[in-house]
Amino acid sequence: MQFLADFFPLLLFFVVFKLWGIYVATAAAIVASVVQIAYLRWRRGRVQLVHWLTLAIIVIFGGATLLLHDDTFIKWKPTVLYWLFGAILAIGRLVFRKNLIAVLLKDMVDLGLPDSVWARITWSWVAFFAVMGAANWYIAFHFTTDVWVNFKVWGALGLFLLFAVGQAFALARYLPERS
Repeated sequence: MQFLADFFPLLLFFVVFKLWGIYVATAAAIVASVVQIAYLRWRRGRVQLVHWLTLAIIVIFGGATLLLHDDTFIKWKPTVLYWLFGAILAIGRLVFRKNLIAVLLKDMVDLGLPDSVWARITWSWVAFFAVMGAANWYIAFHFTTDVWVNFKVWGALGLFLLFAVGQAFALARYLPERS
């Protein structure tokens, strides 16, 4: 159910885009993001920072797209979001000496990994977000809107899944053996 809640705005954006185009899809994504926040607040009583940031960026960039009737803004949204997430991780590591991924995962499971491992994981995510932002920008402004939407939904989702599985394998070798 959490998976559906996390990807509801994206999947709705895709379906609505295919049926009615970029502007209706953008409006649907904004509404879906607000509904997502309300649902998460109702179900869990709190909403993670990542969801608030995503909502703010979709409202700003989606709103500009609708107000100015220019799809350039919505195409920038994923790039800005990826680079923002990468910057947050990098600043957390460099300025605050925190591995924010370790902090986020600690809510789910305490892996007890050394700082050097978390540092490598953090920097690999920073690099991944930088590459994803650049890839989104390139596809958004060098291909058709239809190609960009397909990449945004299926390509980016697939790349995230592959990267996350790779990270899980990288982390697994540091976990203690169970008998």
